[in-house]
Amino acid sequence: MRIGLIADTHIARRGRLWPQVFAAFDGVDAILHAGDVWSPHLIDELAELAPVRVARGNGDAMVEDERFEERCLLRCGGVTVGMLHEFPSPAWQPEAFVLEQARRRFGGEAPDVIVCGHTHIEAAHCLDGLLCVNPGSPTQPHNKSTRLGTIGFLHIRDGHAYAELCRLTDAGIERISWLAANPATTPGADESARPAVRP
Repeated sequence: MRIGLIADTHIARRGRLWPQVFAAFDGVDAILHAGDVWSPHLIDELAELAPVRVARGNGDAMVEDERFEERCLLRCGGVTVGMLHEFPSPAWQPEAFVLEQARRRFGGEAPDVIVCGHTHIEAAHCLDGLLCVNPGSPTQPHNKSTRLGTIGFLHIRDGHAYAELCRLTDAGIERISWLAANPATTPGADESARPAVRP
């Protein structure tokens, strides 16, 4: 299973998302948008490619659309995936705090994977079996002006989740990092294909 990950698109009512994103997500099994969509018409466009789940971002507070969820949980290929807009970044918070927040925000039991947004900074971290993925922003990476940014993918195989982060380019996308939950025990994990993850 291959799931497209996106967040912080900040698309105004008549705005358009980069065509590279639609090309990259063509053929995925599902798309998870981790919030700050701004305009529901983007969800309609993404839904033409695959089923979409959407977390409500702080910038979506005034959007009235039943597809926006405060947080969601889904089960995919033996992996529980949770998604919400804001979540403490393991790059800036102690591991114990992040793991406690994962349990608290999802009803007492942490999911295997948490997909989030808000920071506009792409990142993937493994913490004691929890895979935290932020695909960054395809339109305002690192909170800079509008430009080509980042997206991600969640690959699920045999009960294991792999995160892939990609930079949008004029020609399409290029991989910038690759991370598997519990990589030491993940069958088929290619260490050479997974460079160090950028915080």
